[in-house]
Amino acid sequence: MSELKKRIWFAVIAAPLFIAVTWVGGWYFKGMMAGIALVIQWEMATLFDAGNSRPNRIFMYLIGIWVMLMPFIPSPALIGLGLFLGLILVEIIRGADRSYNSLVNTIFCGIYAPVGVLTLILLRNELPDAAEPMAGFALTMAVIFMVWGNDVLAFVGGKNFGKNLLAPHISPKKTWEGFFSGILGSLIGLALIYFIVPGFPFTFVYALPLIFVVSIFGPIGDLAASKLKRLYGAKDSSQMLPGHGGFFDRFDALLLAAPAVYFYLEVLRILGF
Repeated sequence: MSELKKRIWFAVIAAPLFIAVTWVGGWYFKGMMAGIALVIQWEMATLFDAGNSRPNRIFMYLIGIWVMLMPFIPSPALIGLGLFLGLILVEIIRGADRSYNSLVNTIFCGIYAPVGVLTLILLRNELPDAAEPMAGFALTMAVIFMVWGNDVLAFVGGKNFGKNLLAPHISPKKTWEGFFSGILGSLIGLALIYFIVPGFPFTFVYALPLIFVVSIFGPIGDLAASKLKRLYGAKDSSQMLPGHGGFFDRFDALLLAAPAVYFYLEVLRILGF
């Protein structure tokens, strides 16, 4: 079976399952997303291992779990401080030549994917007391569909019209034509959810800036993953997903798009909109 067929069949099976768990929400969604974050941490750590700058995997996972549980546990700041002090103690006293590289990589692998996953969980839990119980689901699916739409249209636009490279030293196939096509894809993704799924928590006018938020930070997340893989000579983060590479390859855009969307919505809330 060709890679394209594997990619399509896996998407046909995995996408409905992912949407179903997102609709159920609660700890089912939190558990699924936490599991994905831990796998991405493993994939990132494996890339760093290839560069001989190994993160401390024990602290990496502990930091990741702490990040994802921060809103749900008592004294999260105190726990985080304890993890920070413990990591510094272990890595500096260890005395290895690459202890500082390991320290930095441990913190990076510990927070990157978990922060993205945490904000997606918070978006799913957005407005839990709203009159419309579908608000959190609608908002989460809007972000996911905007990312998916951006990815698909960016690929189609870049393949058919791409001439001007976006970041040739990081990802030689990405073009500005694909980037602007991705904005249209985000608009389509947002419109599909807004007009089909009931309970969207705010008006379409307030939602429109999300198109640009996702279209900027989604590709940046993609480029960040590409830069890391290129740095260590890897085509994919792993081979866990047939035709898709690894979880990091599939969720790289969402890991930055979700925090950016959450930031935008929090700014609106603080300003009283």
